[in-house]
Amino acid sequence: MEYIRFGGGKDKVSIIGVGTWKMGKDQATETKAIRHAIDLGINLIDTAEMYGTEQLVGSAIKGYEREDLFISTKVSPHHFHREDVASACKRSLSKLGLRYVDLYYLHWPSKRIPIVETMKAMEHLMDEGLIRHIGISNYDVDEAREAQAALDHSRIEAAQDEYSVVVRGIEGGMLDYCRQNKMEMLAYSPVARGTLLEKKYVPLLEKLSDIGDDYGKTPVQVALNWLMCKGTIPIPKAASVDHVVEDADAAAFWLSKRHVGEIDLVSEGYQKRPLGGAARGLLKRTSIWARAMTKTNERAAAKQ
Repeated sequence: MEYIRFGGGKDKVSIIGVGTWKMGKDQATETKAIRHAIDLGINLIDTAEMYGTEQLVGSAIKGYEREDLFISTKVSPHHFHREDVASACKRSLSKLGLRYVDLYYLHWPSKRIPIVETMKAMEHLMDEGLIRHIGISNYDVDEAREAQAALDHSRIEAAQDEYSVVVRGIEGGMLDYCRQNKMEMLAYSPVARGTLLEKKYVPLLEKLSDIGDDYGKTPVQVALNWLMCKGTIPIPKAASVDHVVEDADAAAFWLSKRHVGEIDLVSEGYQKRPLGGAARGLLKRTSIWARAMTKTNERAAAKQ
């Protein structure tokens, strides 16, 4: 497994991570998968308050050396008031069984609560040693700049956005912003939430397959490696050991510039909107949906 120095600092982070969105349906199998990922050298495990998977991650990482892991989670936008941020963080730490989290994201922009209030709360958590790095998720460039300006003596070190061969909206925007500001970009839904298997994407899938033949890799591994070649860290969901093995092997090679360019060209004709689509603006103006989703996922996790 290859690693980078997170944000150019001292923390060593694997070039591919494990995402846990929509996990929790088979916790025994998923726990085994997460542990196998760690055994293969993947030390970045991503979760969120909203996912309802923090306790799953906490169970999976028991027994491993804390300093060898890089754990990220997110505060939901219905907890963006100062006192709520602190309470949410402490609940997340309790579920994870940790004294601190390596990376703590704002999960989604909120137009309801002043960003200054939220970012001051995040900075206070860092000063207390409860979080080590601050991140943002689903923010555009203007929102990222506003969030950074609200910090007094810290900086945003990571962004997480949907990014794949069929969702490339961050190119020319947040992806460039991250490069210019030495922020890590983590790509969620890196294989397009399974849509690559839909009939309309057959030409793109065939291109990934043809290129994969040159390296002895699967189309999924090529799609993940394409993201690494773009300078991002993909965080695919790894709900089984087989998926983990395939994902880890995606970090065992590098596509040539020619092949990256070929994928770029073909994928341009198959672009779709990111998660939320046309409703993204509305989702930023209310947090009712976030509260409901969090409760639904928590209830589902409690049944397992």
